[in-house]
Amino acid sequence: MADKRADSGVGSAADIDNHGSDSDSTEEPVVGNVNKFAVVPPNYSGKPKKGHLIFDACFESGNLGRVDYITETEYDLFIRPDTCNPRFRVWFNFTVENVKADQRVIFNIVNFSKTKSLYRDGMTPMIKSTSRPKWVRIPGKYVYYYRCPDHRKNYVMSFAFIFDREDEVYQFAYCYPYSYTRLQNYLDNLEKRNYDFFTRELLCLTVQQRRLDLLTIASPDLQASDNEKLKTVLITARVHPGETPSSFVCQGVIDFLVSSHPIAKILREHLVFKIVPMLNPDGVYLGNYRCSLMGFDLNRHWQEPSPWAHPTLYATKNLLMELDRNQQHDMDFYIDLHAHSTLMNGFMYGNIYDDMDRYEKQSVFPRLLCGNAEDFSLTNTNFNRDAVKAGTGRRTLGSCLDESHCYTLEVSFFSYQTNTTGQSMPYTEEGYMKLGRNLARTFLDYYKLMGYISAKPSSSIVPKPSGQPPNRRDRGAIDRALSEPFGRSQGDSNCNNRLDRRDERNGRKSSDFASNNPSNSYSDMPSSLRLQRDGRRL
Repeated sequence: MADKRADSGVGSAADIDNHGSDSDSTEEPVVGNVNKFAVVPPNYSGKPKKGHLIFDACFESGNLGRVDYITETEYDLFIRPDTCNPRFRVWFNFTVENVKADQRVIFNIVNFSKTKSLYRDGMTPMIKSTSRPKWVRIPGKYVYYYRCPDHRKNYVMSFAFIFDREDEVYQFAYCYPYSYTRLQNYLDNLEKRNYDFFTRELLCLTVQQRRLDLLTIASPDLQASDNEKLKTVLITARVHPGETPSSFVCQGVIDFLVSSHPIAKILREHLVFKIVPMLNPDGVYLGNYRCSLMGFDLNRHWQEPSPWAHPTLYATKNLLMELDRNQQHDMDFYIDLHAHSTLMNGFMYGNIYDDMDRYEKQSVFPRLLCGNAEDFSLTNTNFNRDAVKAGTGRRTLGSCLDESHCYTLEVSFFSYQTNTTGQSMPYTEEGYMKLGRNLARTFLDYYKLMGYISAKPSSSIVPKPSGQPPNRRDRGAIDRALSEPFGRSQGDSNCNNRLDRRDERNGRKSSDFASNNPSNSYSDMPSSLRLQRDGRRL
């Protein structure tokens, strides 16, 4: 499969420059996106005919650096590396047009920088088209991920596809895109609702002068109160621009917190939520996978962020430190939202502390979240102090904020196995947002358990003993929440008390928060184009 020919450079984009990496999989340099580039056969001259595919990635969050013509049905595709950093080549997002009806093709993405991938576990690329704007996954039987001898034994992802409609523009992506412009439109619409409990501020501008937004969600009466310190939660997302699922999770959190749900009202009356929904706007806009405009992995620079090189981190860390010093605020939680490219489900990373009481208390929240979200895995959840993670937000802020619980929440790019049945379910946009809603609701469980919130309706999965005063901290309940060790199998997970069941008691149908798996509306692939793993060719 995906073998290289002497003339494979014919039809490759002319505006591509240098590219290097410690794991190079390309013979020629790759910089910049293809721009309405027509791929034609060798020695062909004249205007492209119908069926001569035109590739484009010169749009927001687009990424495709080069296309090589192999045969009239096969093309090698090269991911453009992150700007100023050739090490990272994972995210792709491009369009194809000028197709013929029922034209059959095989695309080989040949220069992934990571060998471990969910493609080995059944993940497939996303596809949509002009008349079918809803993203769906290409059926798994037409996708192969394999080590290719013709590309320095690097891993290649090949997939077969039929362009079933002639005048369509087809778009392919690594995962559901979530662009900077989409976020801005979403926040603009929220502002227009004029909620008295919602404020949007400009925290800073990026290197390319894009907005770093800070959202505050809390009851105005709570913020005006001088009686006690305000329990404050900070949530951030998209420090790694290619990890688009984190934006859907973050939107799920926001949607729930501004909703009229009784639990959301209680949370707003007791807690202050600070949310930075996109930490790396430039990287998102440029179609990078991991880095900023200047090639920095921002999640390794939290210790000493530079105001000119890492302005978004600098501003966010200063905000956190100011809140921590503020006598009115009690910084209780920091949660950084990410997506994971090799593991299933949602799960958390936490820190290891010498203070055993703090270490034990930080184990409570993941267990409560497991009880609320069927896609959350305690098996994958772990706490560590790896040196390689020293510059991350979780590690750095965990050492700076003495009393705060600092986590990374990861969610799979692909799918989850349910705690009850073990069935594998691919994530959808709605599925990611559902995890965000359940994350937000878990704060009620936590603060009821700690005796800080005593209001109904109850969302706690650990009931308090009868007769106990509601404002006393239930140490026995905490001990019970800590009674089972991490690392058990999914099937043994004791997380059957689901929030969606409580929704029914509160007048909301469980299906309101259900993930809808879209059916594939594209033509089923005929056997004549199925990939055959014969070592080299299709």
